[in-house]
Amino acid sequence: MNEIKELNSKLPDTGTSIFAVMSKLADEHNAINLSQGFPDFNCSDKLIELVNSFMKKGFNQYAPMPGTIELRREISRIINKLYGKHYNPDTEITITAGATQTLFTAFSTLIEKGDEVIVFEPAYDSYLPAIKLNGGVPITIKLNEEDYSIPWEIVADSITEKTKCIVFNSPHNPTGAVLNNNDISTLIELVKNKNIYLISDEVYEHIIFDGREHLSFARYDELSKRSFVISSFGKTFHTTGWKAGYCCASEELMREFRKIHQFIVFAINTPVQLAIAEFLKDDSNFLNLKSFYKAKRDLFRDLIKESDFKLRECSGTYFQLLDYSNISGMNDMDFSKQLIEKTGVAVIPISPFYSTKVSSHIVRVCFAKKDEVLISASKRLCSL
Repeated sequence: MNEIKELNSKLPDTGTSIFAVMSKLADEHNAINLSQGFPDFNCSDKLIELVNSFMKKGFNQYAPMPGTIELRREISRIINKLYGKHYNPDTEITITAGATQTLFTAFSTLIEKGDEVIVFEPAYDSYLPAIKLNGGVPITIKLNEEDYSIPWEIVADSITEKTKCIVFNSPHNPTGAVLNNNDISTLIELVKNKNIYLISDEVYEHIIFDGREHLSFARYDELSKRSFVISSFGKTFHTTGWKAGYCCASEELMREFRKIHQFIVFAINTPVQLAIAEFLKDDSNFLNLKSFYKAKRDLFRDLIKESDFKLRECSGTYFQLLDYSNISGMNDMDFSKQLIEKTGVAVIPISPFYSTKVSSHIVRVCFAKKDEVLISASKRLCSL
């Protein structure tokens, strides 16, 4: 009998994610875990009550493939109110199993073998694997180190006949950088009269600070007509475990997106969709998010400013970058591991957000935590 041959997956060089590694170390040392990119507090009681009520009412079977019409209509209303763009809820909005699935489906929709996709680094770790799994070729461009802005001249020089798509993420994970008006006008000129599509990852759209405005690609006709605009209820409502997100695109693009979507997940769970649709009717449930997280950002920054860490600018998201070059010359991986052992605080090194080796003295912390957790963690970090 022949033995089964050794299996090589389509991602043979991919190991355990840095998030799993650091969380495991945090558990082993009973550390405060600021590496995990999600809240340690619960979502609204009202939202939980709504989910329970729809379950009890019997809404427990498959939802329509594009999502419940109630939720799609609410999304359409909100985007029109915030960004002045009307997406048809019947043909231009699809409810998804979170942003990661949305991204994979968008890449599957766009990419043919050999297509090039421009990605800015540091980058969310699912972008490159999703591109490669769909036969694409990632073209990575490093953001400017001093402020994580986009080096537009390099972008222009990187566009070839094979360029199919450019991926954007604003507010940006892991840096907290935010696109400005100059970025948008430059991009509009760059893609004009070119057959280039855009993926705009906007999952932190409601977490933006200091008077900055979220410049959704939905605002601009020249961008929205060629874009998949992606967002997530997990980030907005502190429900990352529900895996609920959505995608907006032109009818032409969405028609192709849904062809792929239906064979990946078909639809996400029904009671959550109906509950979120009802919850969205009160605009304060998402409009108050920026002040909520600004208070947490300001608390953490105020607590840590007496330490030897240097705070990088944070204009959005619930992540703060810390420069530890005044503390140690170790690389960020070793420093992060030692930090757990010495202080009992887990952070994330930023180098795994790059596809090539970088010399980094920067780590990322998540401040979507209870105030008492931030206070305790800050005391430990200030002890270095």
